[in-house]
Order: sequence, then structure tokens, then C-alpha cells
Amino acid sequence: MGRTRGAGAGLVMMTLALAGCADPSARIASSLERYGFAPGQSQCVGERLEKNLSLGQLQQLGRAARATREGDTTPGRLTIGDFVRVAGQVKDPKVPFEVTKAAAGCGIVTSAPAVL
Repeated sequence: MGRTRGAGAGLVMMTLALAGCADPSARIASSLERYGFAPGQSQCVGERLEKNLSLGQLQQLGRAARATREGDTTPGRLTIGDFVRVAGQVKDPKVPFEVTKAAAGCGIVTSAPAVL
């Protein structure tokens, strides 16, 4: 549970930056790189999420990340499993689907269950 909350820190920073950003994919990529993802994979995920999710959906992802982050005193490293779990908290089923699809399509392995 603490690990998922820690993951929220990275997602919060990423999605807050998206709110006023003309190039969300670059912001997503740089945030993922800061949390240990390979640059090529980060860029790939960013591009796919920007292409397949609206700004509103990306903002929903940010709100879910902020809610997950509340009260966490030990932020940890972001994993793709953490990212998928936080995306699963968004009520729009397209968000976790696209996050999972982007991770798989970009060659990032996740232990999170598939999202239908």
C-alpha cells in the first residue's frame, strides 16, 4: 500500500504539469524517466497516452494520483505496476486500459492484472 502511495508522487507531478502543457507526451516522458524508466520507453508511453487520452482524462489520472499520495510519508520509486494501479482508480475505464496498453506496447512489463 505504501508503495502505491509513493508512486502517486510521480504521477501527481506528471499530471499537474499536463494541465497547462502544450506537449503532454514530453512531460509524461520526463516524469517517468525521473522515476526510473528508460528514456525510450518513457517517450513511447507519453506519446501513446497523449494520443489516446484527452487532457481531461489525463487530469483524472492526476486526481487519482493525488488522492493516492495523500498522507504518504515515504514516497518510493514508481513502477509500471504502480502506474497501472493508480490508473485503475479513475472511473473512466479508458484510462487504465490505455495506461496498460501503452505499457505493454512500449515493452514495459507489469505485474498488474490486465484491464478489460
